[in-house]
Amino acid sequence: MEGLELVAFQIISAVGTARSCYIEAIQEAKQKKFERAKELVEEGDKSFVEGHDAHLKLLQQEAEGEGSVNLLLLHAEDQLMSAEGFKIIALEFMDVYQKMDALENGKE
Repeated sequence: MEGLELVAFQIISAVGTARSCYIEAIQEAKQKKFERAKELVEEGDKSFVEGHDAHLKLLQQEAEGEGSVNLLLLHAEDQLMSAEGFKIIALEFMDVYQKMDALENGKE
């Protein structure tokens, strides 16, 4: 494996890790472990940036006429977008669970 395929797998791996962190953050927030949920989002963000940076390099190569599109790269881009969506969902769920917790404990 070399070149484009290697980068595509790097993207898939990094954003897969990010997505898993975001999903786990929702589960932690559901258990009222809000600090751990926040840590998981931050951890996911680090992995997401790795994938995003690798993707950006491919886009730059394409703009310079050096790239080519293949099915593996399309899958990597799909995983990148999916991870970003899961982050948004995770942050929204975390906010809802925190508000529910505050209401249950008379904090709001």
